[in-house]
Amino acid sequence: MSRPLHFLRAKLRARFAPATQQSAEVKDNLVKALYASPASLLSGAISGGSLGLVVAYSARLTPIIVISVLILLVGISRSISAVYFQRQLAHKDDLASPIWGAAYEAGAWIYAALLGLHAFATLTMTHTASLHVLSVGMVASYAGGISGRNAGRVHVAVGQTCFSLLPTSLGLILAGGLGYTILGVLCFLMIFAMAEITKTTHRIVLQALLAKNEKAMLAQKFEKLARFDSLTGVENRMAMQMRLRDLFEQRQSDNEAMAILWMDLDRFKEINDSLGHIVGDQLLCQVAERVTRALDGRGHVSRFGGDEFIIICPYADRVVADAVASDVMQEFSVEFEAGGYSLNVTASMGIAVAPADGRGSDELLQHADLALYQAKHGGRNRHSRFDWSMKERQNRIYELEMGLRAALANGDLRLHYQPIFNSETGRIVICEALMRWHHPRLGSISPGEFIPIAESSSLIEPITTWALERACQDAMEWDEDIRVAVNISPALIKSDGLSRSVMAALLKAGMRARRLELEVTESTFLEDDGRTHLILAEMRRIGLRLALDDFGTGYSSLGSLRSHAFDTIKVDQSFMRGVGENPRDRAIAQSVAYLAHSLDVETVAEGIETEEQLRYAREVGFTNVQGFVLARPMPADALLELMAQMRSDGHDMVGLIRQRRLA
Repeated sequence: MSRPLHFLRAKLRARFAPATQQSAEVKDNLVKALYASPASLLSGAISGGSLGLVVAYSARLTPIIVISVLILLVGISRSISAVYFQRQLAHKDDLASPIWGAAYEAGAWIYAALLGLHAFATLTMTHTASLHVLSVGMVASYAGGISGRNAGRVHVAVGQTCFSLLPTSLGLILAGGLGYTILGVLCFLMIFAMAEITKTTHRIVLQALLAKNEKAMLAQKFEKLARFDSLTGVENRMAMQMRLRDLFEQRQSDNEAMAILWMDLDRFKEINDSLGHIVGDQLLCQVAERVTRALDGRGHVSRFGGDEFIIICPYADRVVADAVASDVMQEFSVEFEAGGYSLNVTASMGIAVAPADGRGSDELLQHADLALYQAKHGGRNRHSRFDWSMKERQNRIYELEMGLRAALANGDLRLHYQPIFNSETGRIVICEALMRWHHPRLGSISPGEFIPIAESSSLIEPITTWALERACQDAMEWDEDIRVAVNISPALIKSDGLSRSVMAALLKAGMRARRLELEVTESTFLEDDGRTHLILAEMRRIGLRLALDDFGTGYSSLGSLRSHAFDTIKVDQSFMRGVGENPRDRAIAQSVAYLAHSLDVETVAEGIETEEQLRYAREVGFTNVQGFVLARPMPADALLELMAQMRSDGHDMVGLIRQRRLA
């Protein structure tokens, strides 16, 4: 481009540049708008070239002929460049570079200058009015059209107007005559009118482009918020589910491998509770970074929620899935630095691989979750593969949970009672309430199986409330000196509803508080935060008796006795089972009996199954004894019959054993 043209271009840009700041995307769109319609450029080239050739043919002057041919050639070349631009744009979205903008400017200005020069030559070199009309009309129509078509670039349109109308205006004035002079002045004034029209049109176009661009940016922002986790930056749950669904739909075969790894941080809640959520959030961000690094392009990581992450590995079989899991777990061997703390964090992971472990996205996710559950219960800090036995256990748990809800609602739960005898008098002093449930399809279900399900499904509180009420009502049928013992789940000890349930049961039955004994296990105190102590102290203040069940099987037996006041200690049956053969068991049982006597606490020897065990329990000083050799758990009406029989026959526990032996 020549120096004068470059200078003129700069002046026009400075004079007619829009006041608003334009983003790169808006500028690209404005350049694309210049090439938006190759057909209009082609029609302009054909009409301009045709009229020029008509004038040239009539005038038969060499300069006009040359100019007319150049008009046609430049117009056609501009049309061809526009077609090429559109084809290239279909394959490359960022084609609208400054080079294309400058090329369009040069072509437009050259074409406009040729039209103006053609009109000037016709006006000054010929004297035929019809030719003058054709040449001036062609320039005027062109100037009017470009004010709208090229409004995306104001300086281009104004330059075209100047290059075409200024020579035409000068030619009209030089042609002489009042009419020509007035028309020349009007053509000159038309430049300013077209400039204002172009600026107004440009402002409208620019506002529309800016609004469109803003909407696109907002849509992109909202899409990112919708698809990506705002904390860690990885994909969120919704995006993960969409990706997984798409991957399954795009599979070439149902036998194509795909792995899902469901990861959960171990004891993350403790970090949040002790160090705060800010430290927890920083830890989650670092975990996401490390997992992404460990994947190394082999899969996609997403945050499912909380401290759970899901990894999707397309085309990964069991071998690849195990390798990915090992690499991810290796990242946790290095401490995390969060909030000024060095944290040793571990993770558990469940793996499910299609098609062996599931043929649908939802099924595969569910099975990875089951494998994660297995890894958690297997000791944490490990990964487990899914196998179909997990599914069978899960189905049974679900069936038992639904059945337990129905049993509670329909009154199908039952309480059986196992008598506890005083070792000196042989009389019944306590009856332990034991839950029984007969499933309509599965038959009798052990409490060891359905009680944990009740604890995990929030059913333990209503079940315990029912058991307390039933036990207190049944106990009112017994002698006043016989207590009833009810087991309390560790999951319920810290509940605010326990005290209300106990008081409601006592009031409803009209029973004295000292006749109710609550049995708790040592696991209750493993994570004692002080609240357990307050609740148990409140129970004793209202007159309830507390019993420490399964003594000796926990981790803090002596600590429990020191920190909490109990009325009864129940020695686990595992110690009593071996007193006949194992001297260590005999020594432990004797020590516990002596310790309880020193603390002025009653004792119960559980699991007495032989007469030898009974004899030893009485010899070492256990206050009470309980076991199958004395009496098995029985329904409430059978217990009443036993009590009545013992009163009428004057039998004690020894008499019961002798009677059973004779029978």
